[in-house]
Amino acid sequence: MLSGEGSKTRLTKHPTVTILVTDMAANSQFSMAVHILTLLARGGEDKVKSECIAGSVNTNPVVIRRILSQLGHAGLVTSQTGATGGTRLAKRPEEISLCAIYKAVSCGEVFALHPRGVNQDCPVGRGIESVLCNIQKEIDKAVGDRLGQYTLATVLEMIEPAFA
Repeated sequence: MLSGEGSKTRLTKHPTVTILVTDMAANSQFSMAVHILTLLARGGEDKVKSECIAGSVNTNPVVIRRILSQLGHAGLVTSQTGATGGTRLAKRPEEISLCAIYKAVSCGEVFALHPRGVNQDCPVGRGIESVLCNIQKEIDKAVGDRLGQYTLATVLEMIEPAFA
């Protein structure tokens, strides 16, 4: 950190760093969401507190609550606040596809297009965005199709040997 400058100033001066940090956080949200939902599935009908989930995921409960909020908006979990509160699955594990989880926490496409646009006077610049946009759509569809082949129940079956 530069002398006399706070982190906000430093991040404003280096927007590329901010973008990279945001993308890395978004990429880990899917794996954390699958971890959270798998933990809830193992809990059955019991409500699980965010502090307990955070201990398993090895992160701050605030991060867990943020992801739980996204999963709740997608109808994958139900949460109750208060001393007797907690979170549990809103559907059976067989009814929750990994694609639904991905869509619930997805913060963008696989790659980002140039943030400031391109030079339309350049022959490459004129065509590159539409080409990359079409490739991005194909990749998103392939990812969705592949994740749609798995459910939360599948994940539970795959990690079951770890419980033995």
